Amino acid sequence: MRRRPSPHSVAGRADECFGHPRLAAIHDLLDPDRGDLLPYVRIAEECGARRVLDIGCGTGAFALLLADRGIEVVGIDPAAASIEVAEGKLGSGRVRWIRGDASALPPLRVDLVTMTANAAQAVADPGVWRETLCAAYRSLRPGGRLVFETRDPAARAWERWNPEASYRTTVLPGVGAVGSWAEVTGVSGPLVRFRWTYVFAADGQVLTSDSTLRFREREEVESDLRAQGYLVDDVREAPDRPGRELVFLARRPEAG
Repeated sequence: MRRRPSPHSVAGRADECFGHPRLAAIHDLLDPDRGDLLPYVRIAEECGARRVLDIGCGTGAFALLLADRGIEVVGIDPAAASIEVAEGKLGSGRVRWIRGDASALPPLRVDLVTMTANAAQAVADPGVWRETLCAAYRSLRPGGRLVFETRDPAARAWERWNPEASYRTTVLPGVGAVGSWAEVTGVSGPLVRFRWTYVFAADGQVLTSDSTLRFREREEVESDLRAQGYLVDDVREAPDRPGRELVFLARRPEAG
């Protein structure tokens, strides 16, 4: 649901924007409007979720929104720098932070598993994707739900990921001006590779972050979910991006 082409870290090696301490430290400042997370908060409330697992939690924005509402949250991400940023935020002690991918999860019985900010697309390898869905399933109590969104390939979002459309300069407190832009570096079937470039005016440092996203068709996602034992309850358009992103709500059967 985010408006920027978002790199993300979920499984395996973290993208540089989440793993590099300097980039992780400014990530929230570069993308301060997190209205995209509010539909997930509403879903958690509608489900009556008291325990939530946030896979690919990044710097902890969503996990802390839930914790502020008295929900018990586990946030997991492979990027140590992002977890460190999350741990330094106000109220972070109310969240259990884990550095690692979904395979590192301890035994859990949560009401809801989330993957926000297109984190599901960052799991590009089909085998790792199946493992991630399986790990989420194991973490759910019977009847618990999984929710995530993914960009609709038909909207061809990557065609707008270019320096002309994405370039901006942001003046950050204590940091100075930071120029940033995205650029697609390759498209191969459902895989889209792109690079974010960051230029720090204060000292001229240039940092880059490469990402690969998999654009899955709706039918493919539903098939993958059912293959791992889920019931697909609903597929809806992202409320802030109709026609561009789909939100999947799946459930572990009561007897599963």
